[in-house]
Amino acid sequence: MTDLAPLLPRAEALIRRYAENGLMIATAESCTGGLIAGLLTEVAGSSAVVDRGFVTYSNAAKADLLKVPEAMLYAHGAVSEPVARAMAEGAIIGSKADCAVAVTGIAGPGGGSSDKPVGLVHFAAMRRGHPPVHVERRFGPLTRAEIRAATVAEALRLLEDLADLED
Repeated sequence: MTDLAPLLPRAEALIRRYAENGLMIATAESCTGGLIAGLLTEVAGSSAVVDRGFVTYSNAAKADLLKVPEAMLYAHGAVSEPVARAMAEGAIIGSKADCAVAVTGIAGPGGGSSDKPVGLVHFAAMRRGHPPVHVERRFGPLTRAEIRAATVAEALRLLEDLADLED
């Protein structure tokens, strides 16, 4: 099980900051399976900030819930920059949120390849009215729990950055 307790103070500060600024969040998660939304909703008062979370573990869920084009999934694979960007856009379009973060990656221990090794995660973060920002991380040969926790930490950083953007 992934231990996210060390990230709780950051999540609390993020929820406060978003609440003070009247901003709402949506998450679009694949490799984290809802851990980002789970951490955010661990915070009292998060209902004023967290609009919704999309757990889109399968390609069909990415296409159905976030409107990621099936041709894109086929051409690039689920773990790719274009898909992460499309997931963030889909979360914004499919919610009332001002900001969204999307993650898609390979948490392992299996499923990796030379092109897409275990520990590869693509992130996209987007504030409504702005293009999505992409980040690629290669966390390396960590455990599944460590990769997922590192992914949640990076997602928090991206949400922190989005709070600073101007409308």
